[in-house]
Amino acid sequence: MPPSLLEQLSAGALDWLGGNLDHFDPFAADTEATTPSTARSAPRGKAKAALELGLLCHRAARPDGTGPDPLGGATALVRKLWQDPDFPRLFDHSPAYASTYRLVYAALAPAGIDDTQCREALARLDPAFLSPGGKSPYRRIEIRYYADRAGVRHGIESYAELLPRSPLVALRAAGPTVAAAAKSTVEPLTLPQAYALTHTAFYLGDFGRTDPRIAGADLDHARGLTHRMLSHCVAHDLWDLAAELVLTQFVLGEDPLRTPSGAAAVECLARAQRPDGAIPGRSAELMAAPRVTAGEFFRKAYHTTLVTALMASIVSSARCAS
Repeated sequence: MPPSLLEQLSAGALDWLGGNLDHFDPFAADTEATTPSTARSAPRGKAKAALELGLLCHRAARPDGTGPDPLGGATALVRKLWQDPDFPRLFDHSPAYASTYRLVYAALAPAGIDDTQCREALARLDPAFLSPGGKSPYRRIEIRYYADRAGVRHGIESYAELLPRSPLVALRAAGPTVAAAAKSTVEPLTLPQAYALTHTAFYLGDFGRTDPRIAGADLDHARGLTHRMLSHCVAHDLWDLAAELVLTQFVLGEDPLRTPSGAAAVECLARAQRPDGAIPGRSAELMAAPRVTAGEFFRKAYHTTLVTALMASIVSSARCAS
């Protein structure tokens, strides 16, 4: 039986990511930016990419044990980086995000490694960072998700307390109804709102592994909002957000391929995917230009390709198991 469109998306994206692991390694020699002798001291801005690779390895559906593991090389790189004392030091080069990076780093630590560096990273967190004061409900949900996985004490409220004020419940769409959204240029949500919506669903539902604890009218509202924004993304080739919204549909208990917007989004992503498996940018408007350097193409393509791999791996694995 030939692979489904979703399985083709997953296989292609994982293949491209596996062939570009050197770009995820902050310490790999990069002739465009540095030399092997200076790689460890140069703040290359790759800590975030490596953390995202760690998330893929932590939450993507695992292979069933038959055949080659498409995440094998990525998993090996993540294990190496998480045990390299120079890796968490890179977070200091991004002061605005350093606390978040340290928490995510500890939360995504591979099983069985020496956790000394993770504990040191957590020890550097300001207690105020782990408290609810001055933070939006979405931000508090994000911190709680990673803090729980890192095993660190925090003062964030329960998900049940935060849900009514979260983007899934509190956001209200602008513009036309879902039936007309594909023909409208009006965004149902702003892009920051839409990303807050998707990430909230990911954290509440652990990327599809647990019940997101939303039901009734609130669930109907969250699903409707997701459908409307996804229809808008398909109409305007917003690839990165489309992939996240398809996964959001799955987290909210739907089979994306059985919803008109989800099926259209998978087809949209398949059209955008290059023969080498990459999705060439966050959107058609922001895609990499022809003949850019390998490094520039990676910076444009890696996030959307990784998100597509995460979504397609999780959703296709669940469909195969059902």
